[in-house]
Amino acid sequence: MRALLDFITKYNHWFLLVVLEGISFVLLFQFNRYHNSVWMTSANSVVGQFYAWENEALRYISLGQVNEDLMQRNLVLEQSNEVLRRRIAELTHDSTQAERKLTDQLQDIRLLHAHVITNSVMHRDNFITIDRGTADSVQAEMGVVCGTGIVGIVYIASAHYAIVQPLLNSGSRISCRLRGSEYFGYLKWDGVDPLYATLDDIPRHARFKVGDTVETSGFSSVFPPGIFVGKVAAIEDSDDGLSYQLKVHLGTDFSRLQDVSVVQQRFQSEIHNLEHQADSIAQL
Repeated sequence: MRALLDFITKYNHWFLLVVLEGISFVLLFQFNRYHNSVWMTSANSVVGQFYAWENEALRYISLGQVNEDLMQRNLVLEQSNEVLRRRIAELTHDSTQAERKLTDQLQDIRLLHAHVITNSVMHRDNFITIDRGTADSVQAEMGVVCGTGIVGIVYIASAHYAIVQPLLNSGSRISCRLRGSEYFGYLKWDGVDPLYATLDDIPRHARFKVGDTVETSGFSSVFPPGIFVGKVAAIEDSDDGLSYQLKVHLGTDFSRLQDVSVVQQRFQSEIHNLEHQADSIAQL
């Protein structure tokens, strides 16, 4: 305390100068319109800049939520596009018919957002861990998607986490088709390039070209039809020469995957149980 008093006593003239300068500035800006307007303009500019920086920071922090919202809307739009394409030939003079069918189709699908905890792209059998589990109604054999396409299928789930078998896994086989046609095959990964996969069993009489869109076929309870998978990058003959193999440029960049959605379809568990029962009977 003694040292503080000595310091104030030693430099009291400087403190007095600061106080008098402060009073002078207050009187100057308060009683002179020109100086007051200059001060207010400058102060508003500085404060406005700080508010701009604050807003940019808040926007950056909220990018995760924005990405989630965009992902949800993208999947809904994919489904809307699929339903509209299939129903357009059925339209009548009743303008509400297509809208009712679209609503019925979409209400059976729920998208549950999840964060990617661990991920890999360098192995032949890659797996992804997400922060959703059975407590969130996530079960094995549910589809997983992101805003740019499909990701994979839930392999196993605990209470709060789930392991996903992505497309980048030698055991992954997902039924896909060429958009705008009924020709379908099975998409698999060759274990080499994480940006490409191969669509097998496309019949030789099918008509398509490089650049065509590949989407989910809907021939299972895992993925609904019409979800974007990728684009045809190259066309090759199968090993037996009876069909085509299509090299597909995947829409999902697995090396940058952070947010995904688990596709929960209505009656999915019931369909899975029936399929398992049918498999058990076939093995007898």
